[in-house]
Amino acid sequence: MSVHILALVGSLRSGSHNRQLAEAAAKHAPEGVEVTLYEGLAEVPFYNEDIDTDEQRPAAATRMREAAERADAFLLVTPEYNGTMPAVLKNAIDWLSRPFGSSALAGSPTAVVGTAFGQYGGVWAQDDARKSAGIAGATILEDAKLAIPDSVTRFAETHPADDTEAVAQLKQVLSALAATIEVPAS
Repeated sequence: MSVHILALVGSLRSGSHNRQLAEAAAKHAPEGVEVTLYEGLAEVPFYNEDIDTDEQRPAAATRMREAAERADAFLLVTPEYNGTMPAVLKNAIDWLSRPFGSSALAGSPTAVVGTAFGQYGGVWAQDDARKSAGIAGATILEDAKLAIPDSVTRFAETHPADDTEAVAQLKQVLSALAATIEVPAS
């Protein structure tokens, strides 16, 4: 059996460097680790407790929760929008934080990585994502971090999957996540 990590990418743009970073994580995951990029965050409506009922819950939110339930751990990949994480990632965390106390995030190992145009690689957004996911019940791996600055230049002609340093750092984060999971012997 392998460790299954669900990657939630905070950028909806198809050519996003953060999406590419998540693709690099999936491509170069260490042996015994599978990284799946969740597709469909754009379809999940803003969280509203009035519609979070068995009768009214949107199918997109149900699909995301089901995917999260199958995951052993989470990799949140975030750009920085106006000094914080994008609304789409915050919204995913909000949906996954419910039902309170028994959500998919509760106790789940979670790491946050990302890249941004600025000189600090989006650390404010990453800090906010860690805070929000932690309050939602996730077990945040504080030492498993990766903030890659100057994304527009660094990845202008190189996909993160072809950036030796980025791949090595991603593997460290994924290995740290996998190390927190007990995989039953086959």
